[in-house]
Amino acid sequence: MPALVLNPEAPLPLYGDMSLTGTPFLYTLIVLFAIALILPLVLWTRMRGPKALRAAARVLMLLFAQGTAVALVFVFINNANNLYDNWADLLGTGNHVQQAANLGADGTGGIALKRLPKVKQDFTPATGPGMRGVRQTELKGRVSGVNAEVYVWLPPQYDDPSYRNHNFPVVELLPGYPGSAKAWFGSMKVTQQLAPLMRSGQVAPFILVAPRTNLLAGVDTGCANTPGQVNADTWLSIDVPKMVMDNFRAQPAPKGWAVAGYSAGAHCAVKLAVAHPNRYMAAISMSGYNDPIGERNSLAAQNPTVRAENNPFLLLKKSPTPPRIALYVSGQPHDGYEAGVGLEQIAKAPTTVHVVFIPKSAGGHTMALWRPQVVPSFRWLSVEMGQHRGRARSATPPAQSTGGSTHAALASGTSSQAGATRRR
Repeated sequence: MPALVLNPEAPLPLYGDMSLTGTPFLYTLIVLFAIALILPLVLWTRMRGPKALRAAARVLMLLFAQGTAVALVFVFINNANNLYDNWADLLGTGNHVQQAANLGADGTGGIALKRLPKVKQDFTPATGPGMRGVRQTELKGRVSGVNAEVYVWLPPQYDDPSYRNHNFPVVELLPGYPGSAKAWFGSMKVTQQLAPLMRSGQVAPFILVAPRTNLLAGVDTGCANTPGQVNADTWLSIDVPKMVMDNFRAQPAPKGWAVAGYSAGAHCAVKLAVAHPNRYMAAISMSGYNDPIGERNSLAAQNPTVRAENNPFLLLKKSPTPPRIALYVSGQPHDGYEAGVGLEQIAKAPTTVHVVFIPKSAGGHTMALWRPQVVPSFRWLSVEMGQHRGRARSATPPAQSTGGSTHAALASGTSSQAGATRRR
């Protein structure tokens, strides 16, 4: 293991020494919280000095106890849901965009992608809950100008000698906002759920790729190209796939590529598939939305033109030729279901939309709702991508929403900023 070299002139803030999601920080908070509880019990009646000074000390002890309690609860929630991966994400100081040139309608900037040389990436084992077998790399996006981490998990068959000449299908995994790329492996437990099914042949052996989507501080990029600010679409649909194709035995696009997401990541998944049928053939959406304004912090929603260009309902409706893609859209009333029905109503062959109605009784907009959908959605994906024979089956039979929602407002992109609900 290489020695750790410190720059004596570089600042060493506390949060730089202790990871936000690391065990040392969690244990430190637990110890501080215990101290905060014990201090009032021991010192409350033993204080000496002026009355005002004693009152001030007692107030400080109470504030210390409340502060450590709030911090501890936040860390538990953050670790359970993978909302913020590090201190830079939490404090809004992270910026992974080196440049954001205008790359044109196709997001390539006129670059001949097939002529780009292959680049061998260095990978290291990823750390954290659920990250066993996951490797990570720092990717410099040659087209997008985005530099960020990408996590890759290889299916059980990848290193099997009998598969040495086999190319594997790929699924990009996109988290919600705010959210860490690790969330699919940690909170969603995607590999724990799918690896046994891949071994038994019930689910196709997919390469799973989770790129960072939280690229700018304080805003959701909407997975859109916004000239002068960020080229998130190009990062996800060009730079990341190029890296995977250069370093792994992956099937070529679009036949071998799909994208899956929940919440804001679900919006991105459908948008990427609809906008780039030459790069993806299928998408999985859990509790997503069509209009970027569904996430009130969406950068894409701030510009009317960019907003319309990143609304999959409008893209699908205006497409002169229906794209050859398959969409799996699950949701509850007022949370994804209407968006799926809207897409289903305007889809024309060869576009297919499989809508799964999730009742309100199943829970709310949380990991607990999305985690059980991993297996049925990947079973569907295995069939749609031609990896398995048979017909995809819905985990929950489609049904009409009783929520009284109008499909038009939520599906077409006419909902207001005031009506937008914050997504995770």
